[in-house]
Amino acid sequence: MTESLDSTREAAWRAYIEASQRLYTQLEEDLRVASDLSFADYHVLVLLSEAPGQRLRMGELAGRLIFSPSRLTYQVSSMQRRGLVSKEPCPDDRRGSEAVLTAAGLLALREAAPHHLASVRTHLMDDLDDAEVACLTRVFDRLGERLRASRASSTTPASR
Repeated sequence: MTESLDSTREAAWRAYIEASQRLYTQLEEDLRVASDLSFADYHVLVLLSEAPGQRLRMGELAGRLIFSPSRLTYQVSSMQRRGLVSKEPCPDDRRGSEAVLTAAGLLALREAAPHHLASVRTHLMDDLDDAEVACLTRVFDRLGERLRASRASSTTPASR
C-alpha cells in the first residue's frame, strides 16, 4: 500500500487542487464573458499566434495543449466553424495536417487578450509578491519538466 501524505502535504495538496480548479473556472468564466472564447480556444489561438507562419502540425499542437488527438480534432473543428482557424495539409508531408490561425482568429485573440490579462492579474498575479512568483515558477517549471520526461519515457516504443 502507498504511504499516505503527512498532514502538511495533504493540506498543500488539497489547497492546490481546490484553488487551481477555482482559478481555472474563474478565468474561463471571465474569458467567455469578455470574448465568447473558451480557455481552450484562447490557448490554441495563443500557440498559433506565436508559431512560425502562425501554423502548427496537429500532433505538435495536441502535445503542447496536452490534448488527445481526438480532443484536438474536436477543438479545431469547433474553431473552424467559427472562422478562428483553418485546417490545411502540411506542405512538407501531405499525410499530416496543420492548424492555421485565420485573420478572424488573430483579431479575436487581440480583442480577448487585455481582458484575459486583467483576469489573470486580478485573480492570481496581483496577490503575489516577487518571491512568491519566483517560487511558483521554480516549482511548476521543475514539475513540468519531470512530467514531460516521465511521459516521454512511458511512450517510447521500447517501453510499450
